[in-house]
Amino acid sequence: MDNLANLLDGFAHVLTPMNLLFALLGVTIGTAVGVLPGIGPAMTVALLLPVTYGMEPAQAFIMFAGIFYGGMYGGSTTSILLNTPGESSSVVTAIEGNKMAKAGRAAQALATAAIGSFVAGTIATVLLVVVTPPVVRFAISLGAPDYFALMLLAFVSVTAVLGASRVRGFAALLLGLVIGVIGIDQSGQQRLTFGLPQLADGIDVVVVAVGIFAVGEALWIAAHLRRKAGEVIPVGRPWMGKQDWKRSWKPWLRGTAFGFPFGAVPAGGAEIPTFLSYVTEKKLSKHPEEFGRGAIEGVAGPEAANNASAAGTLVPMLAIGLPTNATAAVMLAAFEGYGIQPGPLLFTRESSLVWTLIASLFIGNLLLLVLNLPLAPAWARLLRIPRPYLYAGILFFASMGAYAVNAQPFDLFLLLALGLLGFGMRRFGLPILPLIVGIILGPRAELQGRRALQLSGGELHGLIGGWMSWLIYATIAVVLLWPLIGRYVVRPLRGRLVTA
Repeated sequence: MDNLANLLDGFAHVLTPMNLLFALLGVTIGTAVGVLPGIGPAMTVALLLPVTYGMEPAQAFIMFAGIFYGGMYGGSTTSILLNTPGESSSVVTAIEGNKMAKAGRAAQALATAAIGSFVAGTIATVLLVVVTPPVVRFAISLGAPDYFALMLLAFVSVTAVLGASRVRGFAALLLGLVIGVIGIDQSGQQRLTFGLPQLADGIDVVVVAVGIFAVGEALWIAAHLRRKAGEVIPVGRPWMGKQDWKRSWKPWLRGTAFGFPFGAVPAGGAEIPTFLSYVTEKKLSKHPEEFGRGAIEGVAGPEAANNASAAGTLVPMLAIGLPTNATAAVMLAAFEGYGIQPGPLLFTRESSLVWTLIASLFIGNLLLLVLNLPLAPAWARLLRIPRPYLYAGILFFASMGAYAVNAQPFDLFLLLALGLLGFGMRRFGLPILPLIVGIILGPRAELQGRRALQLSGGELHGLIGGWMSWLIYATIAVVLLWPLIGRYVVRPLRGRLVTA
């Protein structure tokens, strides 16, 4: 009851003309920067930090929350329309969403993304209010071995499920892990820097994602434009039909169930639950033949998981001062800039600010739905822009976004090199997703693995913690051995049953 009273007090603070204006401004900016490849919510919040220090803290964080949520939806827009995810968490959406767009169902894909984001965001924000204390206790109870096992599960899931073959999937993962370890490790040793000081801090994930997706896609399209004219992709209805609703509502709920816990767990992020949601929908779908050709479940589930994880991310950030993604890290810096320290005492010392921020998430969710659903056909019309102009614009914004990360010309050369890598992977059929997973989670897995081994004095049994890690390793074993189990156990058993 105390939480409900605090939340109602937060709504009273948000529902003022000026604060509603900042909420609208936040979701609009967030959607816009999410649409532009390479310019995500983390970068936008960072660029706006100096501007907002003259504002009231509540107004600044209302706008930041809108940018955070809006960026999640905007990233799905470019994933669906251009096969160019604006955020790493929108990578999975591109798999089915872009196929739907090419089949003339861009508006339906955008609609299920918008409605799924609203449903998942609302449910996850309610969960943020209700279950913050137990979720935080669960997150804290996990040790380094559990985190390491979780990341191994993510590696195995994306390489075993996606792509034409497991060999190509693991090859792409290896490329990602190699790029991810570039820089100075925890012991102070330089790895794969080739004496270049610009590589000492590693390659920023934004530069990698923009290079592999935006530049790689632009080069791939440019290489094929002469042989194949750009097609005008038809735009479907701006609303979902009865069958679309029927196939979307369960993935929305399952995606929310994946997204919120992973967002609340440190090192969880939005990448793992979106991958797991996609894998789950592929297994449970009554139309598995549509996956890889534009299945609406493959958009609905991952997008719900994406937005639910955004609300979950705020749990460790507000309760224990631990950011689990780049945007949360920048928002943490904003708190410190205002002299506010996130942690267990935040809900006591800054109760009004925290509950105003949480209430603004509900308002921002509603504004995003109202703002984006009527504009679904407008977003879909982006596909009618001539390809040369469209990808020239993408290259411009990609270059600007990559340069803005560190303001170093060297990043532009990296961008081109990574773009050529993305082009080569498309040419030889290597899946992109395992590479991105390796880059994002590789350093985290190394850190947790080192911690686990340090705690055990270098013994390998230190990588096995409590029941959570045992459960995860069992799941990994099943996933890896499933082809053999299917061939030598399931098929003979099925044959005997048929014969009997």
